[in-house]
Amino acid sequence: MSQFDAIFQPLAINQLMIRNRIVSTAHAEVYATLNGMPTKRYIRYYEEKAKGGIGLCICGGSSPVSIDSPQGWWKSVNLCTDDVIPHLQQLAEAVHQHGAHIMIQITHMGRRSRWDGGDWPHLLSPSGIREPVHRATCKIIEPEEIERIIDDYAAAAQRVKAGGLDGVELSAVHQHLIDQFWSPRVNKRDDEWGGSFENRMRFGLKVLEAVRREVGPDFAVGMRICGDEFHPDGLTHDDMKQIAAYYDATGLVDYFGVVGSGCDTHNTLANVIPNMSYPPEPFLHLAAGIKQVVSVPVIHAQNIKDPTQAERVLEGGYVDFVGMTRAHIADPHLIAKIRLGQVDQIRQCVGANYCIDRQYQGLDVLCLQNAATSREETMPHIITKTDGPVRKVVVVGGGPAGMEAARVCAERGHDVTLIEKSSRLGGQITLAAKAPQREQIAGITRWFELELARLGVTLEMDTEADAEGILALSPDVVILAVGGKPFIEQFPGWGAQDGLVVSSWDILSGRVEPGSNVLVYDTICEFSGMSVADYLAAKGALVELVTDDLKPGVAVGGTTFPTYYRSLYQREVIMTPDFRLEQVYREGEKVIAVLENEYTQQREERVVDQVVIENGIRPCEALYYQLKPGSINKGQVDLAALYAAKPQPELAHHAGNGQGYLLYRIGDCASQRNIHAAIYDALRLCKDF
Repeated sequence: MSQFDAIFQPLAINQLMIRNRIVSTAHAEVYATLNGMPTKRYIRYYEEKAKGGIGLCICGGSSPVSIDSPQGWWKSVNLCTDDVIPHLQQLAEAVHQHGAHIMIQITHMGRRSRWDGGDWPHLLSPSGIREPVHRATCKIIEPEEIERIIDDYAAAAQRVKAGGLDGVELSAVHQHLIDQFWSPRVNKRDDEWGGSFENRMRFGLKVLEAVRREVGPDFAVGMRICGDEFHPDGLTHDDMKQIAAYYDATGLVDYFGVVGSGCDTHNTLANVIPNMSYPPEPFLHLAAGIKQVVSVPVIHAQNIKDPTQAERVLEGGYVDFVGMTRAHIADPHLIAKIRLGQVDQIRQCVGANYCIDRQYQGLDVLCLQNAATSREETMPHIITKTDGPVRKVVVVGGGPAGMEAARVCAERGHDVTLIEKSSRLGGQITLAAKAPQREQIAGITRWFELELARLGVTLEMDTEADAEGILALSPDVVILAVGGKPFIEQFPGWGAQDGLVVSSWDILSGRVEPGSNVLVYDTICEFSGMSVADYLAAKGALVELVTDDLKPGVAVGGTTFPTYYRSLYQREVIMTPDFRLEQVYREGEKVIAVLENEYTQQREERVVDQVVIENGIRPCEALYYQLKPGSINKGQVDLAALYAAKPQPELAHHAGNGQGYLLYRIGDCASQRNIHAAIYDALRLCKDF
């Protein structure tokens, strides 16, 4: 363990001796029920991290202390009622039994929320200034409301303590109410709650004092703060060092969690949860700066994904605890694997931000590459060996669905052959990794390659599978994961049959050389269209990105689209929404693209030398229909069993031994979805083979 000694060095926060230096920091899980009570799903999610060896979990990002701080949209834990106490007790017991500690973040979000739901509250802020990201209007908070909310913080903290959790973290980051009072950007008051430094600090101080009176000196109370708001009229790093030192001097704070950047604009929001386009730990210097002026431990969590990185940060003394939150969403057994010397088996986060981008849409947090995360009640993180017959499994297609199917079946102990027509595994992941800002997504494939080698899966690369060759292997189970092909023939006017347009795959794969003046038409508005536009512009092309949707990249999540926009604007890509591509024709050496406005039907023409279309894919179904007639189950999946996470009924009547084959298709060769859906298809189907 000498390689990771710093990680496994215990350290105390108040009376809590944390068994190692790795923390899962607070995030909104979106797993609580509508009335804000932690569910079994919520509890199992954190219990899995505790089983995996983590030192400290801080749960319940943005859990409200007051009824006028809405929690319905986030499905945060509702700390406004005593009803939460028994649910917290169950959560605490589940985590504590595995040796970990658990705290919860408490907050009033002030203006940073939505008013149009639940109890339809009037949102509050120090000076009634709206918040751009949520487009939320708000009222100026009154002194009586300030006093009420201070009492609400104390009552919430008491409920947390009664619930058996180990501490509370005050959220003074992301422009919640406490740091709204701090920031001159939004606090324009001239009473005792605004103006001077001491006045702007007063609300946070009163909250701390009230919480500490309620929970006593031995209960852990932390504060999560920003290291720099990155706004010209906001709080600078020097300002934040002054604020941290001020609260540290009170003796009321047991630790500081520090992140870089404010996030009340779309652009700064992308900084807070850095995706794969950012360098490692881009804001560590801000946390290190805070550590220089405080006497208590400092936690930092931003883009720290692997244990070597965490060890280096800790050994350097930059901070005291490393937050590896997304890393634990990707692999909750990360710490156990380090301890067992299985570092190569860690499913490392690639920074796709599928998890957090779902959260900002009010959807449950899921991992792009680990379909078991948050599904612990039904999906295993550790695949056990079958106690039934060992089967011959043939998987066709080496994309995410096929790789996961092969991995799970091999973990079950079956004899697995994976057939892939190209020379590389990865499928569309390989294409995606060609684009600027997306290189790290190839980490998904690298992990699968290591796992398939470890498990002894037979790989037949550069092999175009056909029915005869598959059946010659005497399979008991055939799983088709052959994906699809770009669907650029949907409209005859596009001229795909005459070679007038090419697909995003053609460009990213290198099959077609980029043009110098290119129109990219994107009907999907997810990653592919923006990636190919960024790729072309990086190659020096003049690019116009056209979509018939509301805006380019409208389906790309809130922490991710800003990084694309930064790059596209810098490379002078023209972005044109609300236009359909109606026709493409050739005129001499040029290509003419005819566009029609979605709303006015007005037509415009573009003279270019290349048209690239991103219109999704059509499944490759020929092999499926060749194999279907001879299969025992005629290629059908029992959906009731699948959705209930139960074994396919046919398995009970099929002993293997080459006596016929079961046929299934998964991933994009059934219909186009995404990497997570493909991996989930494979896991829930194959976990019971």
